[in-house]
Amino acid sequence: MCAKATMEDFEALLKESFEIDTPEEGTVVKGRVIAIEAGQAIIDVGYKMEGRIDLKEFANPGEQPDINVGDTVEVYLDRVENARGEAQISREKAKREEAWDRLEKAYAAELRVDGAIFGRVKGGFTVDLGGAVAFLPGSQVDVRPVRDAGPLMGMKQPFQILKMDRRRGNIVVSRRAILEESRAEQRAEVIGNLTEGQVVDGVVKNITEYGAFVELGGVDGLLHVTDMAWRRVNHPSEILSIGETVKVQVIKINKETHRISLGMKQLQSDPWDAVEKMYAIGTVHKGRVTNITDYGAFVELEAGVEGLVHVSEMSWTKKNVHPGKIVSTSQEVDVMVLEIDSAKRRVSLGLKQTQRNPWEVFAETHPVGSAIEGEVKNITEFGLFVGLDNDIDGMVHLSDLSWDQRGEEAIQNYRKGDTVKAAVTEVDVEKERISLSIKALGDDTFTDAVDGVKRGGIVTVTVSAIEEGGIEVEYNGQKSFIRRSDLSRDRADQRPERFQVGDHVDARVTNIDPKTRKLGLSIKGREIAEEKEAVEQYGSSDSGASLGDILGAALKDRS
Repeated sequence: MCAKATMEDFEALLKESFEIDTPEEGTVVKGRVIAIEAGQAIIDVGYKMEGRIDLKEFANPGEQPDINVGDTVEVYLDRVENARGEAQISREKAKREEAWDRLEKAYAAELRVDGAIFGRVKGGFTVDLGGAVAFLPGSQVDVRPVRDAGPLMGMKQPFQILKMDRRRGNIVVSRRAILEESRAEQRAEVIGNLTEGQVVDGVVKNITEYGAFVELGGVDGLLHVTDMAWRRVNHPSEILSIGETVKVQVIKINKETHRISLGMKQLQSDPWDAVEKMYAIGTVHKGRVTNITDYGAFVELEAGVEGLVHVSEMSWTKKNVHPGKIVSTSQEVDVMVLEIDSAKRRVSLGLKQTQRNPWEVFAETHPVGSAIEGEVKNITEFGLFVGLDNDIDGMVHLSDLSWDQRGEEAIQNYRKGDTVKAAVTEVDVEKERISLSIKALGDDTFTDAVDGVKRGGIVTVTVSAIEEGGIEVEYNGQKSFIRRSDLSRDRADQRPERFQVGDHVDARVTNIDPKTRKLGLSIKGREIAEEKEAVEQYGSSDSGASLGDILGAALKDRS
């Protein structure tokens, strides 16, 4: 009876064992801590199975393990039985599976998750999200680049999940997104309390070339360099320093971009309100050169009031010179107010107007006809430029170089640097031109030579040269040329070789040109004139007299 009962009990136990649903490997099961020994926790996972887990798997980063005998914990079942006949279990894997489930829900709902940065890897950091390890890119650590991430290590803080891939085990998180969101909320709150025109106190946080960023209780505003003072400010550091508390006025608020424009000069009186009264047109004032450009120089008349001296108004004589060669930065100069445009905040100034026009001075001191002496500054195809007083030039035209030579020939006698004497022939102050004449200081031999000679008159000339095209003759020292066609009325006598050097011949004056200094002569013209005169005096061929009779009578009368 006892043996039978024992057999039945064994069968029942065997049947029960077969009916037990042994958990599948790779799943999370619950277990109870039955003992802690040798740095390990012995856990009964039921189903007649026990396993061991190192105590460090029950500790959070930077903390001591919190586990006691009798605690119920969730573990990951790797294998039902290992080589020692124990269940192979893991708390970390269970935490990881639990964490992934939790993180996936948070990612889907766009919720923040807590974690701690515990390591540094290439391109960023590793973050423990309560069992799952995530990657934190370096660009996502903070709003601004972080030089030292040491203070952030091991500290529990919120993160935003950017990307998850459970199959690959990849999680990417951002700390920056949390900060930007918090900052945006803070900015919106602060901006909501600000109004344009409001005067507030702020702290200078950063200085750039174009301005300074001023913190207004959690939100930054830009104080542009042009809004710091009415005067010209080359760099914001001239006025401000980092950490300084300043009083500023809110100029503009962009509700969409949350950008705030600030100003300091708006809290001061505008000097331009009194510019027209203080600086009347035509008045002369002292100023300081603040900036030099290719087109002129800016001169500060007072703090906040600058005027431009255009390059054309800088010097009477230096026309194509860079302003930097006339004035220098910080130099004090006298300027005249030429024009004021208060609406555009522009003042036109003149530097040369504070000095007398050198052409006016020259006209007063050197009337037309007076003699001057100067150095040849330049030689051009149309004349000489002679340097005069006060850095001005006068020009001697080709036609005013010599009485006796053509201009192209006469200019060959001069070199740059030569000292010449000339007479003033014209001064045009408006066009800034001075005309000079070298030949005016000498005698006009041509005028003297032809004095009393009239066009159509008969003069006696001396043959000085025989040429193929005619003969060269001389009259009172002035040379002239009679062409072959003008040598005689008869074609047969139009031969230059019938004349000899030294012969005296009578010729008719056909032209007197003072400009070219040429005397036009014609023997043929004289013969025609004589014939006409004889016909008029001694009869005409119409009355029956032959031409030979008329000319014969004329010649007889002359003899």
